[in-house]
Amino acid sequence: MNKLTLTKEIGSSFSKLLLLVSILLLTCCSPAMTEQPLRISDTPEANHFDATETPSQIVQTKIPTPTLEATETQNKENTPTPTNIDVLTPEEVTRDPDMWKSWPVFPQFISSEMRTVYQRGLENGNYLYAFSILGDCHSLPEVFLGIYDSDPNAVRNLDVNLQETVEQFLGSFDRYSPTVVKGTTEGALLWVAWNENLEGYCQPNETPIQCEIRYHKPSIAFIRIGTHWEARNEAYLRQIIEMLIENGTVPILVTKPDNRELDERVNKNLAILAVEYDLPVWNFWASIQNLPNNGLSDESEMYLSETAYAIAQIDGLKVLDFVYRQLNP
Repeated sequence: MNKLTLTKEIGSSFSKLLLLVSILLLTCCSPAMTEQPLRISDTPEANHFDATETPSQIVQTKIPTPTLEATETQNKENTPTPTNIDVLTPEEVTRDPDMWKSWPVFPQFISSEMRTVYQRGLENGNYLYAFSILGDCHSLPEVFLGIYDSDPNAVRNLDVNLQETVEQFLGSFDRYSPTVVKGTTEGALLWVAWNENLEGYCQPNETPIQCEIRYHKPSIAFIRIGTHWEARNEAYLRQIIEMLIENGTVPILVTKPDNRELDERVNKNLAILAVEYDLPVWNFWASIQNLPNNGLSDESEMYLSETAYAIAQIDGLKVLDFVYRQLNP
């Protein structure tokens, strides 16, 4: 082998190594971020790897699956708040984004603006009993709400009100969605190349969020992304919120459990936008702070502990129940 050939092979191997490192740094379900926040580019495409690869080619990592026993134990012992959520008027609630850590776990009110958005969406064809999730690895059906479509025993153990809500939204819990993929970021939801279109119902050149709101027609949507930090995330998230509102879909913002960006700017930004758009917030961060390691897995801080996943399952359903009933008094 001559020197030129050897040099080319070494360069190729090094390029592949750099690509793999970039993928791992950019995705949820990947090694923890370095101390310096990731800064790449101002375009959604630059939040991701080479567009010639598909999302399914990301390095796959096993996510802990919460067991039914863990869910039952959480219901009995670890629920930080009661099933019945206090309802307040907007005038009774003061939300300071700087104090987001002290915000309650569950939303306390639905604004008149969101009621108007919701009604407009129903009039324009959104489905009353359809909700969507915009999320990363923590929102995959097998570790989040899919259990309510797939496990009748889990549903039978719920309070009657929650059983009713499960019945209302059957089919939305355990479904494929182009907006729930490992590694999803704000920019990914606005990027055509991130749309795997596994079930073939997306149209050419549709972004994941465009396909989801056109096909599934959700009246409510969880926004559960944010582990990855990039300088344009606020602009992307603002665009996502406005797309949902324009579609007549009520967004629910969800705080994230980790602090991989090291200064908690992601949750602070969520709080700022929640106040600006008068959106309901599920403060998931607050619901697991009493757990060992603040609810994060001992093996890797990109995952939750089994108990934290179980809390997400039941609390997510409670949030859906609250928002749905407040929108349909």
